[in-house]
Amino acid sequence: LFKIGVDGLLRRCVSGAEVKDILWHCHNSPYGGHYNGDRTTAKILQSGFYWPTIFKDSHEHYKNCDKCQRTGGRSKRHELPLQNILEVEVFDCWGIDFVGSLPSSFSNEYILVAVDYVSKWVEAITTQKVDARTLIKFLKNNIFTRFGTPRVLISDGGSYFCNTQLKKVLEHYGVRHKVATPYHPQTSRQAEVSNRKLKKILEKTIASSRKDWALKLDDTLWAYRTTYKTPIGLSPFQL
Repeated sequence: LFKIGVDGLLRRCVSGAEVKDILWHCHNSPYGGHYNGDRTTAKILQSGFYWPTIFKDSHEHYKNCDKCQRTGGRSKRHELPLQNILEVEVFDCWGIDFVGSLPSSFSNEYILVAVDYVSKWVEAITTQKVDARTLIKFLKNNIFTRFGTPRVLISDGGSYFCNTQLKKVLEHYGVRHKVATPYHPQTSRQAEVSNRKLKKILEKTIASSRKDWALKLDDTLWAYRTTYKTPIGLSPFQL
């Protein structure tokens, strides 16, 4: 049995034990990311399933999730404003930031995160230190060669972002470097919002020792990329 949604998509109707399995996979699994009821519902619909009490069941599942209740949920104030800072195309403008220091995990203490301002697509790697060399290698391997050179790179004013090495590389590739200031912190907010969300997902999936987070980063990125984002009306993966 199938149902055609208001979006015109065909979804398979499920019931009973299958509902519980789908809720677990779309909330608790590495793909799920332990998002709230609304986001879990969106992920289920996005996966092609439907049942009449899907919204109610998703919210109940979230409320009964031990990890979610212990670590807390995401509030609306953590959402990115709907208006864009810059009028750009997909992959034209990236925000970048370091997360850490974190408890050492296989010699890594930081996460380097870059997020596209339009699609909300996130790239991230674990790193042992915060320096220009690590940043430049990441930009070349994870951004430039995969998505093309952007028009704008946005960061804070840290020394690992504001240095001669990075300046030369960005000038060589024709990338404008925009530095957020204390007087206009919204400029780098996209990267900060993504950082918070990635950390929230990690907190709900790592062991109690908190030393295995480096192994969980790929699963965390998977969960983040396949989750519905309000400003774009799709998940970054779909876009």
